[in-house]
Amino acid sequence: MGTPAFPNLGKHCSVDDCKQIDFLPFTCDRCDQVYCLEHRSYKQHRCPHGDNQGVTVVICPLCAKGVRLKPDEDPNITWESHVNTICDPKNYEKVTKKRKCPVVGCKEILVFSNTVKCKDCSTDHCLKHRFGPDHKCPGPPKSNTGFPFMGLLTSSSRKEVPRPKAPVQSTSSVWSRFVNAAETGMAKLSNDFNQVLQVGQGSKNSSNSGGSGGQEVCPQCNARFSSVTALVEHVQKAHEKSNNCMGVRKSTIDACPKCSRGFTDPVALVEHVEKEHGGTSRA
Repeated sequence: MGTPAFPNLGKHCSVDDCKQIDFLPFTCDRCDQVYCLEHRSYKQHRCPHGDNQGVTVVICPLCAKGVRLKPDEDPNITWESHVNTICDPKNYEKVTKKRKCPVVGCKEILVFSNTVKCKDCSTDHCLKHRFGPDHKCPGPPKSNTGFPFMGLLTSSSRKEVPRPKAPVQSTSSVWSRFVNAAETGMAKLSNDFNQVLQVGQGSKNSSNSGGSGGQEVCPQCNARFSSVTALVEHVQKAHEKSNNCMGVRKSTIDACPKCSRGFTDPVALVEHVEKEHGGTSRA
């Protein structure tokens, strides 16, 4: 009996005259014996405990479930055991309350086989009223055809959204700002350097070439210089060297304090003062 893979598959019927192998045997709830399909009832296999063992079922008013009464037990005890164990009052509405078609005047009970959900209003109806005109379908819910962001604006005006204290900047934006600042600084520095270089070159050219734009004038060659220092350097380099080469000695000129006449000889200055100004040198 059975197979190598399923050695316990199938059982023999307990009736002596049958002993048929049944792969789906039945077990009697009275004598606990195994029987085939033909001898499964109390009468067919002559169950010794099946006499006067009729099944009595009572519908529970709380959960609408069937409660089987046991012959050898008091019905009150059976009822109390059911209420304390498997009784669920929530099941009463599922069993007793049946859905009906929502169309006015229709008493069709909606079950799995005759329920159709409308695609527009999403409501269950019977087969008779499954089309929109039959159940006066209101159509899909109306959507807001106005400006799509009006809802966001109204909701934001009613409830303010907290703003972050310090907005986080991306690395690319920070780097671009740094590059722009660096380029601006380099351009300004280059411009200032060019201006300073041009001014220095102009002053050097005017001092070397004796341009006509200077304020100081050389008394010998009428050359103009921008500063006294440049004029003194010019005189020392150009005129003192040329006078020394020509044999002219460098002499000191003394001026008369009264008439400002110059004399190279101090003796001549004294004689001039005595003759012209009465012997006094006071101005």
